[in-house]
Amino acid sequence: MKELNVQLQAVESANRLNYLPYLLLADESESVVEEYIGAGQMFAILDDGGSVAGVALFMEESEDVVELKNIALVPKFRGLGLGKKVIALACDMYREKGSRKMIVGTANSSIANLAFYQKAGFRMAEIKKDFFLKYPEPIFEDGIQAVDMVMFDLDLEKSGD
Repeated sequence: MKELNVQLQAVESANRLNYLPYLLLADESESVVEEYIGAGQMFAILDDGGSVAGVALFMEESEDVVELKNIALVPKFRGLGLGKKVIALACDMYREKGSRKMIVGTANSSIANLAFYQKAGFRMAEIKKDFFLKYPEPIFEDGIQAVDMVMFDLDLEKSGD
């Protein structure tokens, strides 16, 4: 199978709502996504042919910590290694900007995401109990209710070697 390449293309603030359907692939609450869609840096994830494979949104939490707030791939692009490539590109980019750590959170019920982030080099860092109970509608995945946020971090000073 041919290896796919991936490219990140910055999305300007005025065009971000066009990418809302992609963001909703990873975060089911439109009202929650609307709270952060205008913040941070958003990138369209493009495949070899320039097609939009997904989207990623990063927020600088402090001068040396960046959060991967949302990453989503269209289903046909999942399982091909594109997500890990996006994270590697972002790690390089934010390391060059002086970030020392990347963080990301996912629901306790997101079994595939829990595995994905660990395969991408992230380590579990904390649990934000009852985080998803503030969402307007309950979220269930694989028969498990999303209740807690599992936070991961990745040391950017070690990950680029």
